Amino acid sequence: MPTPPHAPVTPDERRAALSSMRADTLHRIEKAVLALFSHRDFHEVTLLDVAKEAHVSLQTIYKYFGSKEVLVYAMLDVMLGRLAERMIDHLQGIDDARERLRKTFWVTLDYMDKHPAVMMLLFTAVPVSRHRNIRIYESPELMNAFIGVFRDGQARGVLNRRVSAKVLLDVFMGIIGRVVLMHIVRGEKQPLIGQFDELFQILWRALSAGDD
Repeated sequence: MPTPPHAPVTPDERRAALSSMRADTLHRIEKAVLALFSHRDFHEVTLLDVAKEAHVSLQTIYKYFGSKEVLVYAMLDVMLGRLAERMIDHLQGIDDARERLRKTFWVTLDYMDKHPAVMMLLFTAVPVSRHRNIRIYESPELMNAFIGVFRDGQARGVLNRRVSAKVLLDVFMGIIGRVVLMHIVRGEKQPLIGQFDELFQILWRALSAGDD
């Protein structure tokens, strides 16, 4: 079914539309998306499934999202937006470059540990080529928080300066993404945050300037 003309199309339009939705309705839809898409293949889930699980009308789903892809993008934007807010809050008042990286890693790992369904949704329902459709990836607040940590570390000579800050971010997300995904796939019971110090040492060796 084609996207209705009035359905929000761009990430900014989706965010504006969701701001007018009742909080309890948005919460039910979010829970439904996580429950359905994190346990079933993307193509197996229909918008009608989501509507039934969330106890909302199919018309409501189409009004605010228009398609299954847009629905997933919008919900991930909401969920990852919480990570952005937490990241920005935790970095306030920290000046030491290594400690800023450590706090960034801790906040990210802790969030992923506590929200495995969000990670499964991100890794399995959205191709990497479509990540830019999730508005939070283009959020100046979140990206500046992340990139700022790496640029500051490079400026102070503690992080690798032979590559760009964006590449350091890619390495950071690559390591943590793979570790978290396989932790979930293997069905590990102990949270990864319990291995935080060891994992941070691995990350630090990968990103630090060393003899640079």
